[in-house]
Amino acid sequence: MTIQLSRRTAIAMGFAFSFSAHAGAAPMRIATIGAGRMGGALGALFVKAGHEVMFSSRNPDELKDMVAALGPKARAGTVADAVAFGEVVFLLVPYSSMPDVAKAHGAALAKKPLVLDVSNPILPRDGAAGEQARKEGPGTYLASLMPGAKLVRAFNALNFAALDEFSKRSEKVGVPIAGDDAKALEIASTLIRDVGFEPVVVGSLAFGRHLLPGEPLGGPHSPAELRQIAAKLN
Repeated sequence: MTIQLSRRTAIAMGFAFSFSAHAGAAPMRIATIGAGRMGGALGALFVKAGHEVMFSSRNPDELKDMVAALGPKARAGTVADAVAFGEVVFLLVPYSSMPDVAKAHGAALAKKPLVLDVSNPILPRDGAAGEQARKEGPGTYLASLMPGAKLVRAFNALNFAALDEFSKRSEKVGVPIAGDDAKALEIASTLIRDVGFEPVVVGSLAFGRHLLPGEPLGGPHSPAELRQIAAKLN
């Protein structure tokens, strides 16, 4: 069941997640739909943390060198392979591709406990889909395409090239996350901690419209800074 959260409730849950006991996430099977720069960088962090990751693309043979370098916990496959493999799925494709992903795999994605949206609608790359996602808000738009999916937006406004460095800082870099499903937010929070960041629940899935490059929540911030910024946004 999807639980609709108010922004105030979601921020309060963020505090609860931050202070809950955490002994490291049990290894999970993670699928990426898309394996570009962000997908490669983020997937590599999860492989290093002990999770199994299947990177997918329309041409999985092009990913062989990357997965070989990451070791036995990394593999490559088609999008269908990845959706079947993953306990959780990360969306890392342009928003122009989201309608096709939803049409082909929406029913399967709705059965996952977490679908992590790491993508952003970028104009003019994403055309009509990007315009609609910007108008409605990315999370709201995806929810309309993928009914039943437990969507959480995360890692949307951090530079892929700096993820590894950010993950190693002694002062934790916060990752703002937005979603409506309490269990999905909990899973996302655990996974984010497992790769060296601190999750901060900033609001509902609709509030995820603020998780974009160039927005106040973008870039590296401490968890406390993210909460202060989020509290001032509508």
